[in-house]
Amino acid sequence: MSTAPPGEPGPADPDPVLAAEQRHLDAARAELARMRAHVESLVPDGGDAVADAQLAWTLHRRALSLADDPATTLFFGRTDHDGGERFYIGRRHVTDAAGDPVVVDWRADVSRAFYRASRTEPHGVRLRRRFGVERGRLSAYEDEHLVAAPEEDADAPSRILAAEIERPRSGPMRDIVATIQPEQDALVRADLATSVCVQGAPGTGKTAVGLHRAAWLLYAHRERLTRQGVLVVGPNRAFLSHIGAVLPALGEVEVGHTTVAGLVPPGTRVRGADDVAVAVLKGEARTAQVLRAAVWSAVRDPAEVLDGGALVVTRGSRRWRVPGYELRDLLDELRGRGVRYEAARALLPHRLAHAVLQQMEAAGDSPDDRVADAVARSAEVRRAAKALWPPLDPARVLHRLLSEPEFLRGCADGVLDADEQELLRWHRPSRTPGAARWSAADAVLLDELADLLERTPSVAHVVLDEAQDLSAMQLRAVARRCSTGSVTVLGDIAQGTTPWSAREWPEVLAHLGKPDGRLEVLDRGFRVPSAVLDYATRLLPHIAAGLSRPRSVREDPGSLEVLAAGALWPAVAAAVERAAAVEGSVGVVVADADVPAAARALGAVPHAILGEDSAPARVQVVPASLAKGLEFDRVVVAEPAAIVAAEPDERTGLRRLYVVLTRAVSGLVVVHARPLPPALAGGDG
Repeated sequence: MSTAPPGEPGPADPDPVLAAEQRHLDAARAELARMRAHVESLVPDGGDAVADAQLAWTLHRRALSLADDPATTLFFGRTDHDGGERFYIGRRHVTDAAGDPVVVDWRADVSRAFYRASRTEPHGVRLRRRFGVERGRLSAYEDEHLVAAPEEDADAPSRILAAEIERPRSGPMRDIVATIQPEQDALVRADLATSVCVQGAPGTGKTAVGLHRAAWLLYAHRERLTRQGVLVVGPNRAFLSHIGAVLPALGEVEVGHTTVAGLVPPGTRVRGADDVAVAVLKGEARTAQVLRAAVWSAVRDPAEVLDGGALVVTRGSRRWRVPGYELRDLLDELRGRGVRYEAARALLPHRLAHAVLQQMEAAGDSPDDRVADAVARSAEVRRAAKALWPPLDPARVLHRLLSEPEFLRGCADGVLDADEQELLRWHRPSRTPGAARWSAADAVLLDELADLLERTPSVAHVVLDEAQDLSAMQLRAVARRCSTGSVTVLGDIAQGTTPWSAREWPEVLAHLGKPDGRLEVLDRGFRVPSAVLDYATRLLPHIAAGLSRPRSVREDPGSLEVLAAGALWPAVAAAVERAAAVEGSVGVVVADADVPAAARALGAVPHAILGEDSAPARVQVVPASLAKGLEFDRVVVAEPAAIVAAEPDERTGLRRLYVVLTRAVSGLVVVHARPLPPALAGGDG
């Protein structure tokens, strides 16, 4: 293995191999600049203003995707193949003026060998070279001969790979194209038609796998995914901000990012809050049956709303009468079609007109399409259609359901018992839907109702992160967005911190409408060092006994300190100052209620409060409820007992603590004045 170790000074004379590779990088940068300049020089001029505007936008997106980041390198690896071919693997495809590849996109089929090749399965690769990078220039290289010389260690770890994984963090999450492991690559390249569920322990890269799969799908199925869209759904805005730079760094600038709360119908204002028991009930899949009954109960019986229970249409001097029993059959037929409420309502006038035309034909007339249209638009038919199949509004339906006990009883009969109905209904209802104080759970019900009325548009692929925390109704909201597409589900059962969190993945996949989704497990930790992971996994028997313990594959075990303090906040401040003295990001994770105290304790230490401050800072005070999915080089956790006690029950509290303890990439300091939770105690302190 030939190497110039990263971070170590080189010899006085530059390494000729490294110098040659740097020249290739310089040439690649020049070619990328040429490609972008060419795109920017193109002027849409097709004589069609609409087409020209679309082309201009397409060229703008293309130019953005060709932007060069001087702080990184265009390629991070190289493969030399048996036939003499050589490929430089990078974040995007770069060609020379003749169209020959200078850098190959990491998503191309030929790049697969860079991630998958091994001594036992070389995939035609003789040599794999990895590059170290410092401020955009190549600083080291490392060769792995897959046709090994006898004296070479086949299991020798890659120092460059380890250095890249352990490189200090600053700012948002970065891509991992240089460090994708074989088991991750297999998931990234799963076919578009396949829905994948990834159970991943902390630090196994499941979020990165989901984002890189989105990037790979956009590369492999560009036309369809550009047309139909890709959506990333995360747990909160802080998480989305953390991951927001990954796909643009890979040249993908048009992927949507949202939370489940962001999926609700436009204009929905969440101003209220439910008790836990109410929120849990509203989140159950059974509630969807109640909502469906509420919507379809609006279809009326002809005897109730039409004079004489029949439809009467006058044409000239003749009157045509469609009796009630025919109308009931017609309504039943429309209900049985499986279409949305509004789609059926739009069909009803034409079906009523058809019934009238059948009578005309039976009487010897020969009505044509113009007569059919005239009958469908007639005042009698329009009034009857509106009476039989009235227009609905999601807010009005839900307001009535929660406000009127009799209506709720009729819709929930056989689904919810009397106690559950009593729990669900409002005891002090607002007078109008506009004045309702909708809760977050209500907003999801409104989304379900909106879909019962009109079909929710589907994108081609959804990446759903932290899926274990979603209720059945929230999962159904996501499912509507990928009803004609596929989904990548990411999560960890052990990190479920909501009262309705999932107990098993098949149930999640069923609610997403993907019961045949492929379940994969990632249990090799690349981000969390062993000292930190071993400490955190003491909690696993108490929060997810069925899960196997993850293992860290990092050579560097990281650092762990558990400090008992007489005075909590001075000890926390001192720990933060020590952590901030070393390069990298620092997360100070505390119970939500302790955020103000933590901010005061830090005093003169420059810091930001996650979720409140817009200005970036290397030290961030993180409410425990927002820690999920984030990572910091060093983490200081203040008072684990307070973090546990802030949750509705001990099991959920220990799960929250498990999340908090596994945010560190290099070092973890746990400071406590109160006794540690018993599951953590033993040998430290």
